[in-house]
Amino acid sequence: MTTTWIAAHRSAVINPHEAFHLFEPRGFTDRTVRQSLRLAGGGEALRIRLSNRYGKEPLHIGGAHLAVRTRGSGIDPGSDTPLRFSGSETITVPVGEDIVSDPVELPVSAGEELTVSLHLPDDTGPSTYTAVPYDIGHAVPGDQLSAEVLEDAEELPTGHYLTGVDVLAPLGTHIAVAFGDSWVEGAFTTPGADNSFPARLGRRLTRGWIVNQGISGNRLLTDEVGEHLLARLDRDVLAVPGVSHVLIHIGLNDIGLPGAQSYPEPPTDIPSADDLIAGLTTLADRIHAAGLIAIGGTLGPYEGTVYDGVDTPEGQAVRRQVNTWLRGPDHPFDAVVDIAAAVADPDRPARIRAEFNSGDGLHVNDAGAKAIADAIDVTLLDL
Repeated sequence: MTTTWIAAHRSAVINPHEAFHLFEPRGFTDRTVRQSLRLAGGGEALRIRLSNRYGKEPLHIGGAHLAVRTRGSGIDPGSDTPLRFSGSETITVPVGEDIVSDPVELPVSAGEELTVSLHLPDDTGPSTYTAVPYDIGHAVPGDQLSAEVLEDAEELPTGHYLTGVDVLAPLGTHIAVAFGDSWVEGAFTTPGADNSFPARLGRRLTRGWIVNQGISGNRLLTDEVGEHLLARLDRDVLAVPGVSHVLIHIGLNDIGLPGAQSYPEPPTDIPSADDLIAGLTTLADRIHAAGLIAIGGTLGPYEGTVYDGVDTPEGQAVRRQVNTWLRGPDHPFDAVVDIAAAVADPDRPARIRAEFNSGDGLHVNDAGAKAIADAIDVTLLDL
């Protein structure tokens, strides 16, 4: 059977030196950092992707191990495998660069949980990181790469340096990339349960799978939390091996975060509906130019959110106009999924239904993510 490398896991990363952060960046000195992930698809071998994209200094990795996760920070010691990079167990990652490990001959399947442990002997400075990782990570002093369990470990609320896993899968395997903001990334769903709506949707597919390139706080048009969607399209979607479809939810932070940052003064830089429509059209056109299928998503409801300054009359008007356009005949996407309708309160459609509300009025819980996934016609993702 002819095989090729296909993305089986992705974590979109952000710059710790940005002006605005939803989560506190951090760095490490002489620590073993252990982080887990769940594979969206399987293959007969795999390779790990790490990044020093936003580091200010070269990143020295004193060792990296891969293992099957058991529970918490625990690993199956029989599966513990050193990772190599061009044959070496240590590597220095230059500033601004990503690296890929040598292949590991380990058959893996969809849904399998793996753990990557990194020994970081030097002062890393603030790390290139993922705001909402798959699960809580752990760190301990020194080199404990092969420890079965990390005793008295510090818990890490964010993911560090780990950007993806590729698997060696049959030629012709195709995947979708879920691309967008916190609704895509799965903020406020249960950590470690893999309950974001793209993950739940992926488990409904009969062939292929979905990898997640969401960034909480991300925007379509301007940088704020992470580079904006149009700026990161090439790297986070078009360069992903095996991608054939792109599923999008974006725009809430364009119209909501300006109000939060200017509160209590009226927001002055909310984009118009025409601005967002033009940006979404450009996004769809670039996806089509790469030969991929573009699936748009309506902007989710958020009326009554607890975050000061986010829910404004101006922002709600823009959201309504953009969603009307997306539901109409003139949008440029191959299809549109009505994410908003799947979780909206039928009596107040600008608000999330109570049973789907995570508690902040802006994000859905596990049940809401399931409702979105269940509402999407899987035949749109003919992978």
